[in-house]
Amino acid sequence: MFDHVVFGVSDYEASKTFFLKALEPLGLEVVNEGKLGIELSSDGKVSLCLFPTEEKPARLHLAFVAENRQQVDAFHRAALAAGGSDHGAPGLRPHYHANYYAAFVIGPDGHNIEVVCHKPEG
Repeated sequence: MFDHVVFGVSDYEASKTFFLKALEPLGLEVVNEGKLGIELSSDGKVSLCLFPTEEKPARLHLAFVAENRQQVDAFHRAALAAGGSDHGAPGLRPHYHANYYAAFVIGPDGHNIEVVCHKPEG
């Protein structure tokens, strides 16, 4: 749905480590890293970019698409192991729609990171 998302982080190394570990189950990996920060992608078309800053940005809600519910579960485990805080365990959110299966964590800068699968189980 988007081409890229770019946002600043207060602790670049902590955020880099967090996002690499938390989003590894979705296939995100480093595409480019330089003085302007890091670019992560799983398909080479859509990217997530982080850069170091001392500014205090507003909190973001970033939702990533999972191909299946197992990826949602794996993201949640990986994100917690990477230092994220639980903000909603993997499960159905039928108030959004019948097959909305998601998990939520709070990352190093307080951003709400979600991974969602819109497909039915199986």
